[in-house]
Amino acid sequence: MRFICFLLCLAVCPAFAQPPSDSLRFARQTWKQTKVKRRIVWREAHVDTLFQAPQNINILMFPNGRRKPSIRFGSAGQQLKPTSWFGNRDRALAAVNGTFFDVKNGGSVDMITVGGQLMDTTRYTPGKALPEHQQAAILIEKNKVKIVLGGNQAGWERSLTAPDVMVTGPLLILDGNRHPLLKNAFNDNRHPRTCACVTTDNKVLLLTADGRNAKAAGLNLHELASVMKWLGCRDAINLDGGGSTTMWVQGQPENGVVNYPSDSKQWIHTGERPVSNVLYVK
Repeated sequence: MRFICFLLCLAVCPAFAQPPSDSLRFARQTWKQTKVKRRIVWREAHVDTLFQAPQNINILMFPNGRRKPSIRFGSAGQQLKPTSWFGNRDRALAAVNGTFFDVKNGGSVDMITVGGQLMDTTRYTPGKALPEHQQAAILIEKNKVKIVLGGNQAGWERSLTAPDVMVTGPLLILDGNRHPLLKNAFNDNRHPRTCACVTTDNKVLLLTADGRNAKAAGLNLHELASVMKWLGCRDAINLDGGGSTTMWVQGQPENGVVNYPSDSKQWIHTGERPVSNVLYVK
């Protein structure tokens, strides 16, 4: 498997801005692998020590192209629903939570279009700089995922022509190079994280890293970028995280939730946070 070969090569490659022991440990990690469906693989691992802390990581992997499986965005409009609800509603095979949303009033705060239909527009704050989660996007066109940098000027996303658009961020990697991150608490502190990437061999990875628990510390965005580099990502982008971080796989126990959502404050699979939107595979 290319995934395994890539990880093994890290044993002789220096880590990107991290001690070599972290990249070696990650490369040698044993992953539990489950075939969700033809061409869709789910991998999970609990790492005792990564970045000097325990980590729990789940990854969905599938080809990026016109053939099945299909990747889609799902939106609940102004409602908030658990990731598992979207997966069941859309008869998906797997899903992760999507971009940022209004916890109190519902709806995404970042633009989403689904099948050419505008579901939410980006909510700008007058007089304030555009936040990093509104400066990039995931596009899906003819079942192919592309991650793009838009910039810091309000309204840039309105020129996008793909039928399926999800504005999100911060952008982590573009064309194989790390994208600079602002120094702030959101980027520098550890939290549960959800991330999407396109690899150098044209696969899509959807990743969750649990956190806010003694068994999983979570990642800051610099650490997340390192993990995505180690996984062979050419382009990678952060999605909403924290209590929203959820991975759902059809047919698995605990209503399909395979990670440990942090809102429960326990090491259990229940306690999903209702969200506005998701990425799903079917």
